[in-house]
Amino acid sequence: MRQSGQPALATARPHRNRLLRRDVARPHRFGQAIGMARSIGTAVVSAPDGVPSAGAGPDAVTPRGMMPSIKRTKFKLSHQQLLEMYYWLKLIRAFDERLSTLVKQGKVRSGVYTGIGQEAIVVGTCFGLRKEDYVCPLHRDLGTFLMKGVTARAMMSQMFGKATGLSKGRDSALHSGVSELGIFGNTSMLGANLPVAAGLALTFKMEKTDNVVVAYFGEGASNVGDFHEALNFAGVQRLPVVFICENNQYAYSVPIEKSMAIEDVAVRAEGYGFDGVAINGNDVLAVYQATLGAVARARTGQGPTLVECKTYRWHGHSEHDKAFYRTDEELAIWKSRDPLTTFTSYLEGMNVLTGERLTEIETRVKSAIDDAVEFATNAPDPAPEDAVTDLYA
Repeated sequence: MRQSGQPALATARPHRNRLLRRDVARPHRFGQAIGMARSIGTAVVSAPDGVPSAGAGPDAVTPRGMMPSIKRTKFKLSHQQLLEMYYWLKLIRAFDERLSTLVKQGKVRSGVYTGIGQEAIVVGTCFGLRKEDYVCPLHRDLGTFLMKGVTARAMMSQMFGKATGLSKGRDSALHSGVSELGIFGNTSMLGANLPVAAGLALTFKMEKTDNVVVAYFGEGASNVGDFHEALNFAGVQRLPVVFICENNQYAYSVPIEKSMAIEDVAVRAEGYGFDGVAINGNDVLAVYQATLGAVARARTGQGPTLVECKTYRWHGHSEHDKAFYRTDEELAIWKSRDPLTTFTSYLEGMNVLTGERLTEIETRVKSAIDDAVEFATNAPDPAPEDAVTDLYA
């Protein structure tokens, strides 16, 4: 969580309403650039010169020229940092997979909203943040808690509803924050975290710090009033906030083409007077690069950025949702774009990830998850008398 830099950005050709998410006969449309009528504000991100994208191939977003308003700079990651990225991808995937199993076993009784298939977004956005920066995560962004410093034990205890969880057993989801780690808990009202993020960013601006807020939302939430109010206010005030749209193609069961008349959420940034970028959300390096650039601009008083990450959730909206509204063929296409498999191949091709290192990381991950489950299983339940503590009224 410690690199700086800005992304290579490019203008895109205008087009409208191509239903790439449902058109499984032509899956390569995922990699085509977004568009708008004017070349101010919206762009596509690719890896910098000399740094091949982890998602390189027909599904990777490709450059189409330079954005005049944003400078192009390179970023550099050491082999150790690349392996650290890989560890986080593996840990977050394993944590969600174990939660999915625990729900089916009846050991976790709360609603579980996994981000399996979307891990590159959390890792790419959080990897370059500082401790002082704030994140406002979504209900399936469990990985943001882990990357910002919450232990696997505390996180698993939270999901078990135990006294050792973040909310001390009052909640068994991600509705709790950790202020000392820069985490603002989410709410069940999707999109309601965006005005809060704008308020946090206003505080940072008024206090004259260079801290940044990163706020997450789904493409469905971009259709609610909170989205408009937050982005409009952030644009007017030039606030240090980065809005991350996790466009996983469905708002619960509603495909994106049935909820908005545009293909890309990123084009909406122009209406609020700041930059919007659309990227391959399954490419952790593309996400990292785009976020670094957005964060760097926010830190230097250049205002907000909307980063739209194109991705797909493998499971239903939650573990109780069987997702009958989508086809097996569509799911198979998106699974072939698995961010973890893609990054594994990339690191192996760069001779960064060897068999020995892979075994070491997999052992660390399994040990951490097993330990967290054992700890949460044996942790105490919340005491009844604690129900009246930590209350505001």
